[in-house]
Amino acid sequence: MHTVRLIALFLVLSFAVVSCKTAPPLEGSGSGWTAKKYIVHAGTILTGDGEKLSDQGIVVSDGRIVSIDAWTETRSANPELPVLDASGATVMPGLTDAHGHIEGLGQSLVTVSLVDTKSYEEVIDRIAARAARAKPGEWILGRGWDQNRWPDRSFPTAEALDRRVPNNPVWVARIDGHAGLANSAAMRAARVTAATPDPEGGRILRDGAGNPTGVFIDAAEGLINRVVPPATREERKRRIAAAAARIAAHGITEVHDAGVDDTTVILLRELTDEGRLPIRVYAMLGDDPALLERWFAAGPLIGYGDRVTVRAVKLYADGALGSRGAALLEPYSDEPDNSGLLLSSADHIRDVARRARQAGFQVNTHAIGDRGVRNVIDAYQAAGVQPADRFRIEHLQVMAFEDLPRLTSLGIIASMQPTHATSDMPWAERRVGPDRIRGAYAWRTILDAGGMIAFGSDFPVEQVNPWHGIHSAVTRRDFSGHPPGGWYPGQRLSITEAIQGFSSGAAYAAFEEDRRGTIAPGKDADLTITASDPTLSDPQDLFETKVLYTIVGGKIAYTQDRMIQDD
Repeated sequence: MHTVRLIALFLVLSFAVVSCKTAPPLEGSGSGWTAKKYIVHAGTILTGDGEKLSDQGIVVSDGRIVSIDAWTETRSANPELPVLDASGATVMPGLTDAHGHIEGLGQSLVTVSLVDTKSYEEVIDRIAARAARAKPGEWILGRGWDQNRWPDRSFPTAEALDRRVPNNPVWVARIDGHAGLANSAAMRAARVTAATPDPEGGRILRDGAGNPTGVFIDAAEGLINRVVPPATREERKRRIAAAAARIAAHGITEVHDAGVDDTTVILLRELTDEGRLPIRVYAMLGDDPALLERWFAAGPLIGYGDRVTVRAVKLYADGALGSRGAALLEPYSDEPDNSGLLLSSADHIRDVARRARQAGFQVNTHAIGDRGVRNVIDAYQAAGVQPADRFRIEHLQVMAFEDLPRLTSLGIIASMQPTHATSDMPWAERRVGPDRIRGAYAWRTILDAGGMIAFGSDFPVEQVNPWHGIHSAVTRRDFSGHPPGGWYPGQRLSITEAIQGFSSGAAYAAFEEDRRGTIAPGKDADLTITASDPTLSDPQDLFETKVLYTIVGGKIAYTQDRMIQDD
């Protein structure tokens, strides 16, 4: 299955459109009404390259944009075509999330959500409520806690959780996925004791006597993960489908899925064949030797069913800043005996980068701390990476300024997530101090140096809604408007630059700029349509932008009235 390169024909799927008086009668999804050619009547078009057009007609045929012209001329030349009426709305290039986790989002929809919990007590309450409905011995899984949001910012321990949930094993991931909390039942199931050593690249938090407290960081999470019952194949497929529908509902036409295995690729292809994948997926293979050997021998998979592409590899250089696992050149300002964790050596990154280049694959490496970032740049340079390779650093949250020239000269793409800045700003400076923070979340610095940025959310770490990220990039403020002038406001972007990060920048980061990322004749009809023109909005209101339609390859994947694709 992975030994041939597959380039599939476009899927021709039925969709609903909104009529003007001269259009054919309309019927709902599943009624049999189909169209491969139609007109979008756009009140405003943001082309994605800085141009703004008014009262235009976009002719779409077989999933591509045929022409863009004044509405009256377009309608006069095509009187027979049905019309999607967006005359009071704004049409922009289909937004792309350049770093998300589709299956992780799907899992978050069916496990215990701990996002926005304001105390450890609230975390325990939610877990206990789920355990009350569970079978004896059933695992309770969840994600989303963040001790930095609690009155006591210390890591939680299993002791209090054990009192409420003593019999069901509990394993709940921190918001960033780089730490997890287990209760004693889960640690017993994993046979973790005081004698269990910290694995390389991981850390078990312990009490004064050396006993595990329940928190496992980075590679240490594997000690618990190995005994968690795996989801069935059908469960995984349902989760992917549900996540894809949720993603489309936020105006996203494509996701760069950061770390997949063979089964994920197979399920994505099956959903495509069944007409149940409403978005495009640009998949990054996980760092598994056997997996990479197979794919490097076979070569990339480009545009399967006009939906799925596999031509990238996801590596990990270090951990996360919130759990103090990000690798720093100097110790943490708030934990002077800790400089973070390296999850991969520079030699390993260099070796994979070299082999990936030879096989036609891109490498995208998670690096958050300045030491992790430097290791990746060193490794890419040693592997002979050139700008045409478009290798990426995912997150790139803290960077030493002296590494910026090499980042840009090697053409390394900064794949960043703006909401990380506004989520982390209450505590990030405590982690790295007032000097290093100036090289953190530094979008403007990178752009002004000639670097290329692609924006994403890292969902389910952050919310999947791209307008949250656009708001963060433009304002550097939270939803309440704090801080009034923006957090380190010199790094703010314009609304056009922020949207480009989620469109043309993301398309470039996936080698897709010839087909996506801007609105122009000949390009794919991947469009995001919003109720308002974001360039005219109060920047503080951007996170409330309402999506009316998501269109992927001419197919309406989402309308404000209903999902077109079945879960």
